[in-house]
This record gives sequence, C-alpha cells and structure tokens, in this order.
Amino acid sequence: MYRDLGLTRSVTKVARELGKSRALVGRWSRQFAWVVRAAAYDREQDRLFLAEQAQARKDIARRHARLAQAVQSKAVARLQALDPRELSPSELLRYLQVASEIERRAVGEAPAAGAVEDRDQGEDVAGLSDEDRRARMEQLRRELERRLAGGAR
Repeated sequence: MYRDLGLTRSVTKVARELGKSRALVGRWSRQFAWVVRAAAYDREQDRLFLAEQAQARKDIARRHARLAQAVQSKAVARLQALDPRELSPSELLRYLQVASEIERRAVGEAPAAGAVEDRDQGEDVAGLSDEDRRARMEQLRRELERRLAGGAR
C-alpha cells in the first residue's frame, strides 16, 4: 500500500487507510525498509519508462525511414519520366538546388550557405530576367560539375 501511494505516499496515510496507529505502521516501515524499497521501485519504473520511450523513438525512426524510402522511390520514378525540355527554367533551377543540397548532406557536409531550406522554399527565380536565370543555372551547373568531379569536399 505504501509503495502504491506514489508521490503522495506517507506512513500516516497508510495508517489511516489500514485503521492502525501511526506508531505501528512507522515501525513496519522501518522494519521492512519501505522508504528505500519504494525509492528503488520508483527508480525501476523510471528506467522502464525511459527504455519504452527509447524503443518508441527507434520504432518511429524506422517507420519514418521506410516511409521516406517509399516516397523517394516514387519521386525517382517520376523524375525519370520527366522530360527536362518541359521544365521551366525556375523548375529546373529548383531541381538542381534540391539535388545539390541532398548530395551535400549525404556526404556529411553542412548545408550550403543560403541552402534551399534557409531561403523559404528557394530563390524567387520567377522575378529574375531570362539572362539572370541563365546565369544562375550556369553557376549551379558549374557547382554540380565541380562536385561530380570530386571537388565537393
């Protein structure tokens, strides 16, 4: 009964619940080390709870990884079906930016300065002139070639 009272446990409450004297229940508590045993029980319950939380986090991470793989396979299939000539310059630029950022993170590099996520869904290329868009795409093409040639690090 003492153990099951949890955070509000006390010898007085046990005595009241059992209809026994406080002195008698206090003697039982000392004789059978209720305080130490209840504290050990509490620690074990905390340990079990933390272990359950850790397992739940692992399960969630595995589930998210499986979901991500499924989404990636769908995205790859769709990308392979795309005709690059049908992409607008801003769409093509966005694909290059995202691919470059994924590649950078996959090899353990920090996000690029002004990375895709840091720019509120990428640069606003719609407002660029055709000449500026071509210059930006050329810059990205050079960056991608540099990385593919092994200069990414």
